[in-house]
Amino acid sequence: MSNTDAIAQARTDLTTALRWASRHGLSEGVCNHFSMVVPGRDDRFLINPQGLHWSEITPADIVMTDVEGRIIEGRHPVEPTAFYIHGRVHLGNPGARVVLHTHMPYTTALTTIAAGRVEMCTQNAFRYHDRVAYDETYNGLVLDNEEGDRLCRAMAGKDVLMLRNHGVIVAGKTVAQAYDDLYYLERACMVQVLAMQTGRPLEIIPTQIIERTARQMRGESQQVDLHFAALQRLLDRDEPGWRGVG
Repeated sequence: MSNTDAIAQARTDLTTALRWASRHGLSEGVCNHFSMVVPGRDDRFLINPQGLHWSEITPADIVMTDVEGRIIEGRHPVEPTAFYIHGRVHLGNPGARVVLHTHMPYTTALTTIAAGRVEMCTQNAFRYHDRVAYDETYNGLVLDNEEGDRLCRAMAGKDVLMLRNHGVIVAGKTVAQAYDDLYYLERACMVQVLAMQTGRPLEIIPTQIIERTARQMRGESQQVDLHFAALQRLLDRDEPGWRGVG
């Protein structure tokens, strides 16, 4: 695949994730952002623009910026807090090729509970064993590099950062991987929140079994790509024209 083709594929993949986040109920108005390091250019980033609902975004709407957040390619502006979160996490964590930030409801609900954690009480939760960091300090909107760097440090190389009273950041090597993690994280948190509403104690599984199951799940990486390919087929079926110029 040429670099031009790789960038075009990256735009399509980000669009897939954004549209499905809307369909899965993970989006919030026109807020939050998904971003990716441009293939072949570690100093450039792709990100969704300001003001467009995720359900209407096409690959042509995805904006390319430099490390300072200046637009290189794109017909729309980028919301200021987007780059202070995403740019700093990309720059500070080489493994974070893709960074997804949402206020998705069940995961965010856990960030509002004192000492809220993703508890190891469901099979979906086990995939996040030892992969989640917690930022315990809500510090207002992220409007400068210092706050973005603080969040990057709090992430501490983990794939998931739960933001106290705010939301979540999920990072990954590919859009498919990161979106799969985002989706199943919300599912795990949803079941946990529903279980907590019964007032009965959660049944926490022994660590040895959790670790074994997590290893088994890591061995099923093909499922990630199959899931993402299915999502693109469903967009082709249900939303003709989503790949074209909006």
